[in-house]
Amino acid sequence: MTQIPKSAPDTRRRRSGSARRAVALGVVAAATATAALAAPALATGTEPESRKAGFGRAELQRGLDDIVRADGVVGVQATLVQGAGRTYARSGTAERGTDRPMPHQGSFRMGSNTKTFVATVVLQLVAEGRMGLDDSVEHHLPGVVGGNGHDGRKITVRQLLQHTSGLPDYDGHLPGVVDEEKFQQHRYDTYRPAQLVALGLSEKPLFAPGEGFSYSNTGYILTGMIIKKVTGQHWSQEVRERIIEPLGLKHTFSPGARTGLPGPHSKAYQQFKPGGALIDSTEVNMSWGDSAGDLVTTSNDLARFWQGLLGGKLLGKRQLAQMRTTVPAPDESLPMTERSGLGIFWRELSCGGGYWGHGGSTLGHLNANGFTGKGGRGAIVMRNSNLAFADRDIRADKLVDAALCDGR
Repeated sequence: MTQIPKSAPDTRRRRSGSARRAVALGVVAAATATAALAAPALATGTEPESRKAGFGRAELQRGLDDIVRADGVVGVQATLVQGAGRTYARSGTAERGTDRPMPHQGSFRMGSNTKTFVATVVLQLVAEGRMGLDDSVEHHLPGVVGGNGHDGRKITVRQLLQHTSGLPDYDGHLPGVVDEEKFQQHRYDTYRPAQLVALGLSEKPLFAPGEGFSYSNTGYILTGMIIKKVTGQHWSQEVRERIIEPLGLKHTFSPGARTGLPGPHSKAYQQFKPGGALIDSTEVNMSWGDSAGDLVTTSNDLARFWQGLLGGKLLGKRQLAQMRTTVPAPDESLPMTERSGLGIFWRELSCGGGYWGHGGSTLGHLNANGFTGKGGRGAIVMRNSNLAFADRDIRADKLVDAALCDGR
């Protein structure tokens, strides 16, 4: 399968240089890891007792300046969350060749953070008795997953949400994602979910369902289709009614075929190969991301979502426990341990303990985020440049770690 350059899209940082990882909507896990899964364990995102206050705006600013200086990012902004308090910092510019500053609360494409919203809707539907985590894909979408070694009867909803289905990614088959020339030709193309799934199923399974881990955007496109089958509404409508409106996320939405961003916003830049030009990717049709990664947001909205989710405003205790029951998410490019829950990831902190989050990257936007405990402390770092260099966005991950450890 053609791998998407790290600079391309999705949601994670490891995809960057790893030949195994589809970077398009990716997010934390290696694309074709096939290591056997250990028994699920509940990871607790508690704040380490050793943490002491001390990380503030000055430390945040130094971290952002380092990202711009060392990585060549055009612009970056960050939000440090301390309960109801917010601390903002920014570095670089909102547009190349200008001195226009990055907006503190500019709109950006969140990429695979979308998956956490979608998984939350599924768990709400499970709580309502309208579907089950161990339902098969075939039960809800008869005949959709089959052929080429795939069998929807053997894949469960839980496996879709946890990336243990063995379904290959579709990203590498999208001409507008893999190289500069094709991006210019196809940036306004519109895709239907069934088309995206068909692209993923054109490859054979990576492993038998439940017998490995591999980050799969294809699985989340299927999840969005299941939500529509169960509710009769598009997944984005369910997200709006169940999450966006109750939490008052005034700047979060699914753009559908809309290609622009509401102001204020910075430009977005995509680098398709090392040493290549930075291409303005601000205008793009994100239907290729759909329920795997098309949502637009701001840092404050995203922080409010994570605080609402981890604070119990969206899910009951039983469903939140299901979401936070994890399996190993092996990724050789990460210096720390990471585990996958249902639409959420747990990552260890350098100072002890761990945090919850879900990175996101797409054409021109990358964000790293993390929240401890019930969301009392968190950090969001958003870059307006997606560069084709392995592990270039690791600096943002380390900045989140430092913020959550208060610099220790």
